[in-house]
Amino acid sequence: MAMAGESSNNNYGDCDGKSHRKVGLVYDETMCKHDTPNGEDHPECPDRIRVIWEKLQLAGVSQRCVVLGGSKAEDKHLQLVHTKDHVSLVKSLSTKKKDYRRNRIASQWNSIYLNGSSSEAAFLAAGSVVELAEKVAEGELDCGYAIVRPPGHHAEPDEAMGFCLFNNVAVAASYLLDERPELGVKKILVVDWDVHHGNGTQKMFWKDPRVLFFSVHRHEHGGFYPAGDDGDYNMVGEGPGEGFNINVPWEQGRCGDADYLAAWDHILIPVAKEFNPDIVLLSAGFDAAIGDPLGGCRVTPYGYSVMLKKLMEFAQGKIVLALEGGYNLDSIAKSSLACVQVLLEDKPIQGSSEAYPFESTWRVIQAVRKKLSAYWPSLADVLSSNLIDQKTPTPIIVFSSSDSETEDYADDILDQMSRLNIENHHVDTASTSWRRDLSKVDVWYASFGSNMWKPRFLCYIQGGQVEGMKKVCVGSMDKTPPKQIMWESFPHRLFFGRESSVTWGVGGVAFINPLSDLNDRTHMCLYRITLEQFNDVLFQENGLKVDSDSPLFDLDTLQLVEKKGSTPLASGGWYGDIVCLGKEGDIPILTMTCTLSAFEKFKSGEIPLRPPSEAYVNTMVRGLVEGGRLSEEEAKAYIDNAASKPL
Repeated sequence: MAMAGESSNNNYGDCDGKSHRKVGLVYDETMCKHDTPNGEDHPECPDRIRVIWEKLQLAGVSQRCVVLGGSKAEDKHLQLVHTKDHVSLVKSLSTKKKDYRRNRIASQWNSIYLNGSSSEAAFLAAGSVVELAEKVAEGELDCGYAIVRPPGHHAEPDEAMGFCLFNNVAVAASYLLDERPELGVKKILVVDWDVHHGNGTQKMFWKDPRVLFFSVHRHEHGGFYPAGDDGDYNMVGEGPGEGFNINVPWEQGRCGDADYLAAWDHILIPVAKEFNPDIVLLSAGFDAAIGDPLGGCRVTPYGYSVMLKKLMEFAQGKIVLALEGGYNLDSIAKSSLACVQVLLEDKPIQGSSEAYPFESTWRVIQAVRKKLSAYWPSLADVLSSNLIDQKTPTPIIVFSSSDSETEDYADDILDQMSRLNIENHHVDTASTSWRRDLSKVDVWYASFGSNMWKPRFLCYIQGGQVEGMKKVCVGSMDKTPPKQIMWESFPHRLFFGRESSVTWGVGGVAFINPLSDLNDRTHMCLYRITLEQFNDVLFQENGLKVDSDSPLFDLDTLQLVEKKGSTPLASGGWYGDIVCLGKEGDIPILTMTCTLSAFEKFKSGEIPLRPPSEAYVNTMVRGLVEGGRLSEEEAKAYIDNAASKPL
């Protein structure tokens, strides 16, 4: 391993003679050089690891650990899980390459940006996790935390995606198993508590019984990033690896400490006891943390510390954490500090939980136990009714987008986390400062689906529901109606996809091709609203809280999309791409649709194309007719043509 930094020489004893665990910390400022090509804002930003490091230093924690600099991964170790072509491609992303070539490569991947330092950071991230895992396996360290970026768990054998270039944890696991057999590591437990499914790690160990992979994540029946069926509980592995892949797929957002600890106590811990790992590798994403702008869940620093403490009961406490996601800087810093304090084992965990899991949590846990009981006898017993009756009712869904499976909830629903007594782990509530700024900027929101009918669109702004909708919308924080309404047509292909939506039932919902084509024309109703209101529509469409402490689409992103024509969001929802269609009266015209990669999956059939439900069609027809665009007969023919014409 080629070192990019030096280890600290720390003393592992207090004046009272008490011995401390030897905890390794990896931090290397070089990984902060990986950034967006033009310095634009992005959730996966360099400050993510900086704030963690600063928090550990201010708390006096890093000074009591072995601090390691970054260590570059070797090609042969990366190729244990990645193809040679993929490793070579990432290596080629050096500062010697032209920006346009890197941008072209990034555009071919899902949710990836690149600059001249991306390659170096990726090699350092993977190599640092390998080195830390090696030192723990050797016994030089008891445990450790690799504060690295870019993250890794989405990266697949031949593809970067979801902010991830190399699969850091998978490389480390394969290195210990295949390159260092003399260390005696024959069984590895890989736990992924990132809010998104660890699709890449799952694929890399799909047939390998030496690795027990456990992922708990927001899934929403395949509607949450990375989308699809890979994160479903039915995906248990194949061949000799059958039964060694465990997914716990949450059906909703807002899952918190009680939900995660229930999954630990009734799935992970019993199976881990049977598996009896030699070491534990933890994909430690903190985007399920309370306040995260992408995750929409409610795990506290106390919750993370309890989950980690339970895992330290295995493999003599040999555990390695590797940072994955987490995009609220305050939350990831506090959660990381709580975890390192657990690794040091120098004081009791502060906090308590009196909340119960959601009804949907027990439903998922029971389904997972039933599916996996054939492989793990500890899951065979039926959970008692006394246990599963201890639950928080699943929140009443007061909004569910007509065009998405994702959900948001009413402000007056009892907040599960209000019943947690957490000491010294306060997370600030949502800030309204961004709303003041964005409320001063107008945009045109161009709608092409059910929102073309004004009463339906007003549900996004003022709340409520219209005929045919099965759910009620919560609306925007600013309930002022649109200032102007106009109609236009644009050269984009309209189509309908997805099996069903919560609001409209079985049937597809409307999308457009993010790329324009002069042979296509799509009617759109344009609403002049504020950029604040546009963000609230985005939040609701993508299953995020309306009272978020940061916008999905800010002024810098607006300038970017005006310049580039489109930009992807990191929301993980069905409508993850913002397209600028031009300007009207010097005001930008924006619409939201699927990403280009999702469009390709629609074309290939990986994501289904489906005609819309009757209720959805009727709402579109009313919009087109009352807007004076088409007659009722013409409107039905227009929709039928879009639904039946191949992509």
